[in-house]
Amino acid sequence: MRTSEEYLAALRRMKKNVYIDGKLVERDDPLLRPSLNILSKSFDLVEDPRFKDLLVTRSHLDGRPINRFTHINQSAEDLLKKQELIRKACHLTGGCIQRCMGCDAINALSVITYETDKAHGTDYHRRFTEYLKYFQKEDLTAAMAQTDVKGDRSLRPHQQKDPDLYVRVVERRSDGIVVRGAKNHITMAANADEIICVPTRAMGEEDGDWAVAFSLPADTEGVKLITHVANARPREYLKAPMGELGAADSFVIFDDVFVPEERVFMCGEWEFAGLLAHASGGLFHRHSYCGCKPALTDLVMGSVALTADYQGIANKPHVRSRLAELACVAELVYAAGIAAAVTGEKHPSGTFLPNMIYVNMGRRHAGLNVYKELEILTEIAGGLPATLPFEGDFLNPETGKYLEKYIMRRAGVPAENIHRCFRMLSDMLASSLGGVMAIAGVHGGGSPIMEEILILLTYDFDSKKELVKYLAGIKD
Repeated sequence: MRTSEEYLAALRRMKKNVYIDGKLVERDDPLLRPSLNILSKSFDLVEDPRFKDLLVTRSHLDGRPINRFTHINQSAEDLLKKQELIRKACHLTGGCIQRCMGCDAINALSVITYETDKAHGTDYHRRFTEYLKYFQKEDLTAAMAQTDVKGDRSLRPHQQKDPDLYVRVVERRSDGIVVRGAKNHITMAANADEIICVPTRAMGEEDGDWAVAFSLPADTEGVKLITHVANARPREYLKAPMGELGAADSFVIFDDVFVPEERVFMCGEWEFAGLLAHASGGLFHRHSYCGCKPALTDLVMGSVALTADYQGIANKPHVRSRLAELACVAELVYAAGIAAAVTGEKHPSGTFLPNMIYVNMGRRHAGLNVYKELEILTEIAGGLPATLPFEGDFLNPETGKYLEKYIMRRAGVPAENIHRCFRMLSDMLASSLGGVMAIAGVHGGGSPIMEEILILLTYDFDSKKELVKYLAGIKD
């Protein structure tokens, strides 16, 4: 397994194809450093006694110790450990650990390549297994490039005026394919070793050119990563873990990119595009959300409790009511992930599948409550997170003495503690990073309507009707 130093050194050796604000930058650019700090945790924590049992597992292919983020889940215990790992790791990063997307993509591919081969006699599962050996041996990170730009949402891929608005195959060769298009909102693409591209939706027979899945090194010729960064506000004096973290999300452009045959995992099998889309985002990734979303609610909950304590209102009924509400959201979402694991099932490929109903209900419950959680935090914190003076004003002897005096809340709490608390609240509620995290909480891994669609497709409502007929004495 790699160290974070080895991971960062590998990024520095990659070709430059990351653009930020019109500039072509290195992968260790200062603007990317906060998001690199987050991904580095997935390597640094391997030797941490609190995480070693969670983060280190053994490959089902050769028994070697591997990072869990490169593992194919083999049991309910694997899913439970992944969920616990994500929640605990997100506590240390103040948000998304960022590495689960690649893990979820490989788990989905392990299932759908098997199913596609069974139906079509293709060779995708063998190719994927060989790729997985490499992925695990090198302890790679991967961005899951799933969300197409989509164009007119009422039209299918082949109906778009511009056919490139969904990633598609533009040329088939004896040794591979050439692809063109773009994926959007792709977390950690600028920080990843690999890009794993999967479909974003179900497709029809005429959409065959758009039914494509593949993997590539993130610096492959023709790949361009147009990247938005959102970082906590810089701190000169009041250094804190939250101030060193951030996010990087990219438009991933495929400008006639060649994909070697051994890295192609779907090419034209349109009837499996929707299954791969649902397995990637709708199943495995939403199970991961049942770990990270409770962690984010923990962060909000702790912020409410600490702010209320500093303000002398910790025991007020409305504060306690809000804390109970937040606790219910966090633990119900986490419980859905547990239920999804223990009621999951083993697929013939060997991969263990979480329960589709529970992961989507857990993710939907989380997404619907994101802004409610922030509303509660805003209610308790008041307006200061939005109008907090800059750090330099606290350090300036002329103004600092006034701020130290007038920022005080409950007696006995040092002014610096109150300042540190509200500086973090400002990052959470009133910064670029806070805005990105809020929207990601609703739409990351699929918006609530997508969870509703999958619930309505898979939930057994007919059995509930039969229950009522029985109790009402209705005989058909």
